[in-house]
Amino acid sequence: MDLVIVNYGAGNIQSIRFAFKRLGYDLELSADPDRIRKADKVIFPGVGEDSSAMRKLQLSGLDRVIPELKQPVLGICLGMQLMCESSEEGQTEGLGIFKTKVIRFPQAMKVPQIGWNGIHELKSPLFDGIPENEYIYLVHSFYAPLCDQTIAVSDYGGAYSAALENDNFFGVQFHPEKSGKPGARILSNFLKI
Repeated sequence: MDLVIVNYGAGNIQSIRFAFKRLGYDLELSADPDRIRKADKVIFPGVGEDSSAMRKLQLSGLDRVIPELKQPVLGICLGMQLMCESSEEGQTEGLGIFKTKVIRFPQAMKVPQIGWNGIHELKSPLFDGIPENEYIYLVHSFYAPLCDQTIAVSDYGGAYSAALENDNFFGVQFHPEKSGKPGARILSNFLKI
């Protein structure tokens, strides 16, 4: 299987590579639009701040490439947020793949949310074999509210989208590469989609 990680300078790429390597797959890093278009599956990671990450995508033209991809694409953490319509972080216009806006947790909440949290209301083959209320690892200060494309829910000061799906696009707010066996299962499920 030909797997590519979008390499745009805003990701925890090595930990994702190691997670897939443990599953028996090697991933190529690329910022080349043609190479990304030809991959069987694309991983779109991200750690950092929305507006600076979006600028990096725009400089490379990947902001136009990613929404046009036809193969399965998995956005992780900031990658998922950038796939939304917009983000309050840096007043950023997103890629518009998921029809929701990323907002900041309420001031009353300690941010970032860091640590293990349960996911429930699982609605996608991405979560085959994952029990309701399984724990996954999160680090984030902004979140996507519940919407029609929500396929997993988590709770922190209220319910929010832990994962989203739209056609061939999947996004997870959490870090499957740091979520132990459940994370490995979710990555393995993505490879079967």
